[in-house]
This record gives sequence, C-alpha cells and structure tokens, in this order.
Amino acid sequence: MSNAATMSSMSKYAILGCGSVGHAVAEELAEEGKDVLILDKDESRVEALRDQDLDARTTDIRNEEVADAVADRGVVLILASDVEANKAAVRTIRDRGGDQFIIVRASDPVSEDELTEAGADVVINPSKVIAESALRALETGELEHKAQQLADVLADTDGSLAILTHDNPDPDSIASAVALQAIAEEHDVDADILYHGDIGHQENRAFVNLLGIELVSRDEAPPLSEYGAVALVDHMKSGELDVDVDVDIFIDHYEPEVEYGARFIDVRPNVSSTSTILTKYIQEFDLSPSEAVATALLYGIRAETMDFKRDTTPADLTAAAYLYPFANHDTLEQVESPSMSPETLDVLAEAIQNRQVQGSHLVSNAGFIRDRDALSQAAQHLLNLEGITTTAVFGIADNTIYLAARSKDIRINIGNVLQDAFEDIGEVGGHSTQGSVEIPLGLFTGIETSEDNRDTLLSLTEEAVRKKLFDAMGVESSSESSNGS
Repeated sequence: MSNAATMSSMSKYAILGCGSVGHAVAEELAEEGKDVLILDKDESRVEALRDQDLDARTTDIRNEEVADAVADRGVVLILASDVEANKAAVRTIRDRGGDQFIIVRASDPVSEDELTEAGADVVINPSKVIAESALRALETGELEHKAQQLADVLADTDGSLAILTHDNPDPDSIASAVALQAIAEEHDVDADILYHGDIGHQENRAFVNLLGIELVSRDEAPPLSEYGAVALVDHMKSGELDVDVDVDIFIDHYEPEVEYGARFIDVRPNVSSTSTILTKYIQEFDLSPSEAVATALLYGIRAETMDFKRDTTPADLTAAAYLYPFANHDTLEQVESPSMSPETLDVLAEAIQNRQVQGSHLVSNAGFIRDRDALSQAAQHLLNLEGITTTAVFGIADNTIYLAARSKDIRINIGNVLQDAFEDIGEVGGHSTQGSVEIPLGLFTGIETSEDNRDTLLSLTEEAVRKKLFDAMGVESSSESSNGS
C-alpha cells in the first residue's frame, strides 16, 4: 500500500457495536469531520444513527463479512458490550489479514488478555477507565479543597509567616520554602525562611547564592512567638522538632512521627519531593512562578529524585514538565556543576585512600576534617566506583564524628541501617538512599581530642565505626578487605 493510500485509510474510522459508548465516540469523530462507518446489529439503533446523518449499517459484528466492510478503514473501534462478539470481530479482521489499528472494549482483566492475544492493539476496560477518571476527579477536587484551606490560613494570619526548613536544609526543603513564601506573598502575607545548622554542601550554597534566596538563621531571627503563623515544609528529616509554638501549616512528603495539630496539613508519601507538592499549589492558585521560584522547585525535584533516577512518580514528572519552561537552565547547570573546593578534594582523596570494601559496600575514614559537608560529596562520588552500591564516609571535627552515607541498592534502606548501627549513641537522619550521623566523640571513644592522641582517636574510631556499619549491613568487617593499598 502506498503512503498516500495508508494516510487515506488512517483518516477513515469504523465503529463496531454502537451502544452508548460507541454512539458518543461516533458523534465526537463526526463533529471533527472524520469519515466514520458504524456497524451494529440493532436495526432501530442503526435507524436512529442514520437520522443523525451518520453512516450506519445493520450487521452482526460476529459475521465474517465484517472484515470486508472495514477493509478500507485505518482505525477500527470495537465497542460492543458483548465481549464475545468483540473477540470474534477482532479474530475475523486479523484472520483475513487486516492490518488496521484496532481498539477494543473488554470487561475484565481476563478478557483484556484474551483480546490482546487475538490481535487488538489497544484494549479498554470501561470499569478501569471510570475508576481512573474518578480518582483524577478526586485528586483535583481534593487539591482545590486543600488550596482553599491554605488560603484561609494565610488570610487569617495577623503578621508575618515563619517558614521553617529542616536542619542543614537541602534543595527540596529550601525550594519548598521559597514556593510557600511566594504563595504567601500573593495572599499579602510577608514570610521569612528560617533554618538551623548550615548551608554547607557546595551545590546547596551555589543554589542559594545564584537564585538570590534569602534565608535567615534561627539564631538571628526573632522568636517564633513574634510571627503571626508558623509553617514547617519538608521538615521530617530534622528528627526531633524544635518548635515551641503552635504549628499552623505542615507540608511534607514524609509521614510525621507525631501529630502536630496544624491548622493546615498536606502530607503526600506517594510523591518523591515536597517541591512537587508546592508546585501543585502554584498551579492550583494559578500563579505564574517567577524564574527564581520555578528554577528552585525544578532543582528541588531533580535533587530529591537524583535527576529522576530515584523513586520518581508521575506527579514528580508532571510537576517538572510544568516548571521546565519557566526555569533558568543556565542557572541550573551552574548549580549542578560547582567547582570542587580544595577541602572537598582533600576529603575525597583521603576517603579513596582509606576505603574498605565488603562485597558492594564501601566504608571509609576521611580523618580530621574542616568541612563536614565534604563527607556527603565524597560518599556520592565513591558511589560511582565500579561494583559499589552503598558508601559511608566518616570524619572527625569539633569533638564530633560525622558520617554521610549513600546507597543505590534497592534491597536496603540506608537510613534504617544507620538507625540500627548508631541510634543508641548519636543523632541519625535519613531515608532509603541517603543518611547522616553525628556522634559525640567522647561518648563514642572515651577519649577527648588532643594533638597527642589524634592517631589513637582515628584508629579507635575507624575500627568501631566500620564494625558497627558492616554489622548493620549484614556483612563481616575484615582488615584484609579491599582498600587503597
């Protein structure tokens, strides 16, 4: 068949079995000016269709003559409620060598499989379609209701809004706070973004600086009691909550471990980033996001999903697609490729030299460090080594042992591994693919830091941390394991 003939046939449609579904499809196609042929065994129904100036013929779609009737049609929709009749029609068309694109109606998963085996290109189960449509309507209605609740809380706010990120905030937490700040300002509420800890990771510092994001340290901010309302965004990674006032707004993609009694709560563990949730609100409020807000949210989603390679959901993808045209991609490239500081390079070199490997698990000691955030970068870089699926890099600073871990092994939850190993002696945070630990050095070794005992401290720390980690991972630690020597 020539290309012209193929294009001609593809513009012609046939509908076999014209109940209420087929009738609706036929009317829609006819309104679009399509050439539609309708075959149905019910004479009265065919007469009614003809009265609407539709090309309808009385035919039992089980009959073999159906194949000849639709031979010049490029697309055949078989939509009878009688699934056995639909199966017969599909087989008849395929047995006669018909290469039409066939869409057919099923009634249940079994008939779906049978129709696919018979040669249907697309199988539709009306019950599933209705259920999916109902769920989409529910999601839309729920978001509309939630957006109104959030607007009501903002309208009732007398004064400024304090938006708290989690401690040592990452891009998802910062971006979510930036988006909520923009939403608050659209409702005539000024908002401050507050944080505890440091903006330490080089990419995070570049992220904040390049986008001009204003963050206020909790140590420098007014007491929370002076704000008109308090919001927590992406806060579950902080561990124990350090808030001495009532929480008004709580938004996260992790379930809270305790009830906060906030006036507005939106927790969605079925998405992979809080930035995704805030993007939905930007859309629901019909706000055109500024370049900075869109870039922040897109980076927040990409960072939390490891550029869509970790636990990514359809909601994350649609949110990213919405943000894409608003974002500054030159800025994103600068954020994602910052130059490596000398301190980070030193920590990475030390971690490579001191690595110990058991199977696909790598643990390394970076020694005494100045920048603890370099540990997470080293752990991420070491994850790229061939055969390695889990890394943990630790070092000593300020009489504290700091540890950063990363994993791409779907069989383990690195956050749970760290909990099992260190929760009784330190502060642990994390989830399935990354985590961190802080342990008071004296509590762990019984020795305080001094110039005279640095080597002893490193030796004790290295042996104990490695043993606890490998035990928690379910592998045996061995001094004969692969290392940098």
